[in-house]
Amino acid sequence: MTAATPRVLVTCPPMLGMIDAFRDCFARAGVELDAPEVVQTLSEEALIARLPGVDGWIIGDDPATARVLEAGAAGRLKAAVKWGVGTDNVDFAAARRLGLDCTNTPGVFGREVADIAMHYVTALARHTVAIDRAIRQHAAWPKPRGLSLAGRTVALVGFGDIGRQTARRLLAAEMRVLAYDPAFEAQPGLDVTPARWPERLDEADFLVFTCPLTETTHHLFDRALIERLKPGVRVVNVGRGPVIATDALVAALERGVVHSAALDVFEHEPLAADAPLRRFDACIFGSHNASNTADAVDRVSHQAIDTLFGYLGLDG
Repeated sequence: MTAATPRVLVTCPPMLGMIDAFRDCFARAGVELDAPEVVQTLSEEALIARLPGVDGWIIGDDPATARVLEAGAAGRLKAAVKWGVGTDNVDFAAARRLGLDCTNTPGVFGREVADIAMHYVTALARHTVAIDRAIRQHAAWPKPRGLSLAGRTVALVGFGDIGRQTARRLLAAEMRVLAYDPAFEAQPGLDVTPARWPERLDEADFLVFTCPLTETTHHLFDRALIERLKPGVRVVNVGRGPVIATDALVAALERGVVHSAALDVFEHEPLAADAPLRRFDACIFGSHNASNTADAVDRVSHQAIDTLFGYLGLDG
């Protein structure tokens, strides 16, 4: 009997956006590529229908739940690689139980995401997006008064690869950085001050989240936190959406405790058309896209392919 041609499913939107650059990698390994159109994620039902027919899966932010992985393992699925750093959407315990090889691509997007975090800090301080909107709408020639970054304090939540890279950029702007991370380790050349959450938040002009989503970081920003914040603080989230409870952020914006927020990620994605956050013109919204540069996608996609092919015993 002739063995079936290996088949790999890719559901990561940034990689799919450059998929033509990787087709030769799959072809050289004799792999059939399944590359559906994905805006953000596939649903559990769509994955359950697709996974039994593939040997490997390069996962985006899809729900790689026990139910989904069980369906795949009942068919041909042998291995999976989570494209990128975040792993909160993957049930690794279920993968181990099912005998599936499964990992992520850690430490790969620190610089790219930190660039966006720094961009958001500057944009909130200097109202650059609001100015652009007004100019495009032929409004009066706007000249809002912004904040100088030098000397301002940032509460930086998460001091992993992304957090450390963000700290480098903040320090280059002569800002003062309080770093919150239970696994904090001092880094040569990074003059940051470790702090214990949620102490000293009343000193922060900016609150920047770069942390992963875990049981302890889920809704780290909640209604109780509002009373600890410095009035007028600006909030940035390039970590994971559910780190911030949306209702709490809306309440803080309504009260003016939070001046504005720049969010690349949301508790529910994509952001609904009637989402209350849309009412606040000073806020800046992204599309969970901070890591998406051509250079990073190329680098990480090749890493994911190589890792997956290794699991499947294929030569890339």
